[in-house]
Amino acid sequence: MSGTSADGVDVAIVEIRGRKVDLLAFETFPYSAALRKSILALCNPETARLHDICHYNHVLGEVFAEAVIRLCNKSGLPLDSIDLIGSHGQTIWHNPQGPKYDGEVIRSTLQIGEPCRIAQRTGIATVADFRPRDMAAGGEGAPLVPYADYVLFSDRKACRAVQNIGGIANVTFLPVCGKHEACSPSCSCEHGAHPEVLAFDTGPGNMVIDGLVRLISKGRRQYDRGGAMAAKGAVNNDLLKEMLRHPFLRRKPPKSTGREQFGESYCESLYGQARKRKLSPEDMVATATAFTASTIANAYRKFLPTLPDEMILCGGGSHNATLVRMVQSQLPEVRIRSTDEFGISVDAKEAVSFAILAYATIQGISNNLPSVTGADEPVILGKIVPGV
Repeated sequence: MSGTSADGVDVAIVEIRGRKVDLLAFETFPYSAALRKSILALCNPETARLHDICHYNHVLGEVFAEAVIRLCNKSGLPLDSIDLIGSHGQTIWHNPQGPKYDGEVIRSTLQIGEPCRIAQRTGIATVADFRPRDMAAGGEGAPLVPYADYVLFSDRKACRAVQNIGGIANVTFLPVCGKHEACSPSCSCEHGAHPEVLAFDTGPGNMVIDGLVRLISKGRRQYDRGGAMAAKGAVNNDLLKEMLRHPFLRRKPPKSTGREQFGESYCESLYGQARKRKLSPEDMVATATAFTASTIANAYRKFLPTLPDEMILCGGGSHNATLVRMVQSQLPEVRIRSTDEFGISVDAKEAVSFAILAYATIQGISNNLPSVTGADEPVILGKIVPGV
């Protein structure tokens, strides 16, 4: 998969036996600077062109297929030992609110990375395009990884929140569950009925931080490595208060967001406001980092049934020590861990999740969570392209 940061292809090779999930190999294959620039242009209505969308849909299919082949070669795992590929694709537009057609709101989303190219190049059956079926069933098409979060991290004794901090940050709330082999993400287990799994996008993760760093450095730097820049700055509370008034943050779940609300235009506007206040570059990045931390903490306090015992971090933002420190300071009651402690790299977790979703699809198991996406009913996600 490739996330909203559009910085490369994450490939995980996973062995699944029922509920047992083992990560055998993982690698991120970065996009070239030229390819990343082209993809980001597709995400902007002012620069996207139909012929480019068509072209790069097939280009990314080739890029994704090549990434699978390269990881197999690097890990020593034969390509013909892979039974199934799950591909999330590259999101270029996500519109969960949707304009109306014939009096009805039509939600829509578009991920590119042509799965027919992947199946043809690798000879392996490929499941892709997971989000539209949930939207067709009345959902927002996101977030989808909570199904996998439940499989991987639900616990009999601890209430947990799985917090991904990618370009966008999203949380999966996992209530205590007397999990057993037949247990599903919305079960009534031997401890009686329990609250449903809850998940939603909390707001921007790395997207605004990265966007400001690019603007400040005029493109020479893409992100704040380790949170070092933010650590040298001071948070401007007046600007932070204004940022926290964003209407998305007040919306109740189910909800999802993306580059459409917190992308380039938002970052350019924020950069202009920060310059008017004469903030230093370090203060700008510190304020953006505090914005992400605050949106996460505020979402927990406002929208979760209770604060979790543990927060399990994953995604690129978990490498940002300043961001993690800010989150912990705002949620001192919550123990922060990482997916690394459970045998799954924080960087690999999203790719592993789509392997689990693809496995469920091919098994004919519904793998959206209506309590999360707002769909009218459980459905089987994805489109299956046969292998050779």
